[in-house]
Amino acid sequence: MEFSSKLLENAVYEMSQLPGVGKRTALRLVLHLLRQPDTQTHHLTEALNTMRDTIKFCKKCHNISDVALCEICSNPNRDESIVCVVEDVRDVMAIENTSQYRGLYHVLGGKISPLDGIGPQDLNIFSLIDRAKSGVVKEVIFALSSTMEGDTTNFYIYRQLEAYDIATSTIARGIAVGDELEYADEVTLGRSILHRIPFENSLKN
Repeated sequence: MEFSSKLLENAVYEMSQLPGVGKRTALRLVLHLLRQPDTQTHHLTEALNTMRDTIKFCKKCHNISDVALCEICSNPNRDESIVCVVEDVRDVMAIENTSQYRGLYHVLGGKISPLDGIGPQDLNIFSLIDRAKSGVVKEVIFALSSTMEGDTTNFYIYRQLEAYDIATSTIARGIAVGDELEYADEVTLGRSILHRIPFENSLKN
């Protein structure tokens, strides 16, 4: 792809680094921004810079937040005795959209995947164990994607929690095996949360 401007080429290259955005799509987006009023582009870049420089991760659940403790963890109406373990902040958003869950969350930041060099020490697992030690948590819900990596992560955490008086459950398999949680429809996901099953039962399947 030939560019008449080095500045345009650089902008297209940076835009094409976004997931799912190829060079042609990047070029179309950049040219669109060039056709907009200066203020619109400046608002976009300012919003991105502000987000990148000031956004925080909740010190309790690791969800994205504007403050040290996210709105969910600081909400007194949430049931702090139940913690739903998810892979990514997008999964929190997906479950929240169901309006079926009133407990708290714990965002792992990924799944155990030896092939990718991701072990338990690379995830937010040990802070979850610390929450279990507090005695406040009575149930941990595993809501990871039903993939081999997800099941491996569930089992690892399950073994770490065996020493504590905590019930473990997993969302019902209304979520198809191999599906990513964030792509599930809200009705199916909501029912999976409501009809969760004891985790040890899932080991027998």
